Amino acid sequence: MAEHRSMQRAALLDAARSLLSEGGTDALTFPALAERTGLARSSVYEYFRSRAAVVEELCAVDFPVWAAEVEAAMSGAGSAVGKVEAYVRRQLELVGDRRHRAVVAISASELDAGAREKIRAAHGGLVAMIVEALGEMGHPEPRLGALLVQGVVDAAVRRIELGVAEPPGVIADAAVALVLRGARG
Repeated sequence: MAEHRSMQRAALLDAARSLLSEGGTDALTFPALAERTGLARSSVYEYFRSRAAVVEELCAVDFPVWAAEVEAAMSGAGSAVGKVEAYVRRQLELVGDRRHRAVVAISASELDAGAREKIRAAHGGLVAMIVEALGEMGHPEPRLGALLVQGVVDAAVRRIELGVAEPPGVIADAAVALVLRGARG
């Protein structure tokens, strides 16, 4: 029974990723989850009490994977500059990943304060990854610099998601150049 519930929960999360990827947070509804998984709508409520709970679970599952991928890219770099560049590029490469929609959905206004705080803490762990690299580069305020670097990444993510005229690679190159120039002073 526990294995069946675990499989159903995983199927619901996978359906939620697909819905978010295809139509954003508006597409994530319990009737849509029920349809995608073949469950009755009332059964979906046995696993999750709200859309916010689905998003919170997706973030709990997907955010650590995302962070591990960014960290792995950084660990493959041979220098502090390479680590900062890998931090920016890997996050921007992940924009097309279905898991990214769950991470983007964390800003949904229906999340309660406790869920938003957990997500902020997880996001803070991601930002903390480049503090040391910025310090090695001689940045006078590495923690503040890391937060600002993430701001550039977030802006580049939004630009890529808009599907504007520039290809994602051009946006990534511009974001990396901006961050590295700023980090070096």
